[in-house]
Amino acid sequence: MEPELYGIAALAADLRRLCAEIADERELLAAIRPLARRAALARNSWFEERMNYPDAEQGFGVYGLHEEPDHSLAILAVSWLPHRGTPPHDHGTWGVVAGVDGLERNDFYRRLDDRSQPGYAELEFTAKRVFGPGEVLTMSTGVIHSVRNDTNHPSLSLHIYGRHINYTGRSQFDLEARRETPFLLKLATE
Repeated sequence: MEPELYGIAALAADLRRLCAEIADERELLAAIRPLARRAALARNSWFEERMNYPDAEQGFGVYGLHEEPDHSLAILAVSWLPHRGTPPHDHGTWGVVAGVDGLERNDFYRRLDDRSQPGYAELEFTAKRVFGPGEVLTMSTGVIHSVRNDTNHPSLSLHIYGRHINYTGRSQFDLEARRETPFLLKLATE
């Protein structure tokens, strides 16, 4: 059976409506979850061949699918090279991630320091979650996690953020050095 088509324009319209109607972040994430799953399962309506070739230097490719003019409400496709991933990071906004192809491992952390020393951060591992096609992960503002593709094949996921993550002042964390630094992504341009 062919999956129902649910394109990015329809997803963005539904997201704009929900963001205007629901002020509570937890309720908003719960309402977005089924839309993210629906869009991930309808990958034929938005997938592009270039997404099969993640950025080798970065370890993953980030493909903009939709972004509001004020940088709010961003929809991205992210493809992950085998055995590559991100350092622990936050988003500076809420996020919803739906698996499209392959598996992703997310490790979650709690911040232990009081944030009084600029550039210093002490984190503690709290949980691990592996998810795949059709599964959805929601993250409230402030959640810290790392992402890794532990498989031998590229993976792909659909990401929805309350604001484009390169415009939130988000951070990445070095666990050993206990360091916090800005985290910007290199976006695919072609």
